Parts: sequence; C-alpha cells; structure tokens
Amino acid sequence: MTRTIVQGSGMKRVAALADLHCPRTGEDVLRPLFTHIAAHADIVLLCGDLTDYGKPEEAALLVRSLSALGGLPVLAVLGNHDYECGAVEEVTHLLSSNGVRILDGTSVEIDGVGFVGVKGFAGGFGERALQPWGEAVLKQFVREGVEEALKLESGLAQLRVPTRIVLLHYSPIAATVEGEPLEIIPFLGSSRLEEPLNRYRVTAAFHGHAHHGSPEGLTGDGVPVYNVAMPLLRRRFPDRPPVRFLDVPIVHEMVTP
Repeated sequence: MTRTIVQGSGMKRVAALADLHCPRTGEDVLRPLFTHIAAHADIVLLCGDLTDYGKPEEAALLVRSLSALGGLPVLAVLGNHDYECGAVEEVTHLLSSNGVRILDGTSVEIDGVGFVGVKGFAGGFGERALQPWGEAVLKQFVREGVEEALKLESGLAQLRVPTRIVLLHYSPIAATVEGEPLEIIPFLGSSRLEEPLNRYRVTAAFHGHAHHGSPEGLTGDGVPVYNVAMPLLRRRFPDRPPVRFLDVPIVHEMVTP
C-alpha cells in the first residue's frame, strides 16, 4: 500500500491560553476575553491552572465565564494549581459536564485535527535533567515525569491524522522557560516530554506554567512550542488579548493499494 499526504483546502484556528487562575482572574476579564476568542477561533485549548486552588467553586465560576464561547469545542489539561485542594475529580466532573473535555493522555480528533493532552511534570532539561538515582523519593519524582511522557506518547500513537496538536501544562523544552529564575527552571518542565513531540512529528505544542518565561521555542527537531501563560502574554504583548491564535491545516492521508 502507498500512503499519500494530501493537503486539505481548509484551516482550523485554535486559540490557546493557560494559567487563568480563576477567580484570581475574574469574570470581568475572562468573559470579554472568551467573547473575543469566540469571534476569531474554531477550537479553544486551555493549558492548565484553570483554577487558583483547585476548588470546585472556582471551577463553577470559570464555567460561567466559558459560556461566552458560545459552544466552541474546548479542550483542556489540568495544572498544578488545579490539584492543590485534592478535589481533582470534582473539578474535572464539573468542567466536563459543562462541555470542557479534559485530556489526560487521551486523544481526540476534531474536523481533521488531532489533539493530545497531558499535564506533564517537572524534572529539568537536557543533560541536567534529574535522574532516578539515590533516595526513593527522588526516584518517585522522576517516575512521575516518565509516566507523564509515556501517557503523551500513548495518546499520540492513537491519532490517525497528520496534523497533531499537543496541550501541556509543564514545558517540554528549556527555551520557553528562559527568563525564569534559574533556581526554579527544573520545576517548570521536563525534556522527557520533548521526545514524543519529535517522534510523532507534532504540528505544534502549547503549555503554560512559566509566567516569566519566553513565548515560543523549538524542539530539537523543529517542532514549534508556545508558552501561552496569560501573565506572560500580557507582559510581552500588552496591546493584544492574552491568547495565542494559530491556524493549522486540515490534512488528509490517502491510502492506495
């Protein structure tokens, strides 16, 4: 059989943002932002820290603001703040029952575009990444990052479309956390998340978490990575809404005998 990649005639515009920290960022900010997004995007990606302390009542406030999207598809991953109160199941249920699809190693295809999301984890980057050696608690820390990377790989393997978009909370590369204090950089992401992006030729990846990092960078194989933390976007682009829009092609794969 011969596989042929055929460029589709259409495009999908995704709108990606992270670190909403609702209700620290209030409805007076979020509702106009979501109204703007609804007028300019086809799909919305929320890259973690949706709430400030992971409380169900915070998620309920976010749901009220999300109604301004007017029914657009919303995909999301959770962030570290969403775990703070130990109410992840309640927060997830509340968001899911109101139209937000929470991804955790799962994949979804929307109109010819594939999406995979995981929270990710810390551990550092490149040669200085933390290794599973020494005390048991350090091995457990590293194992958490490895398991998140394996979930990402599994989700990507399930997709059957060439256009693949990844949602993360933690960064997969060092470039998009540059600008943060050096002491905390190992806690802002892990290069273990980078390898699946390269292997599956991901079209683009989005993350948050690094409020003082850099807006964009590339993996070692040239996959674009975007830091869409709202505090970062506000500071770097004060004349724009704090959201990253990206047009992605609808590509079809034809199989012929």
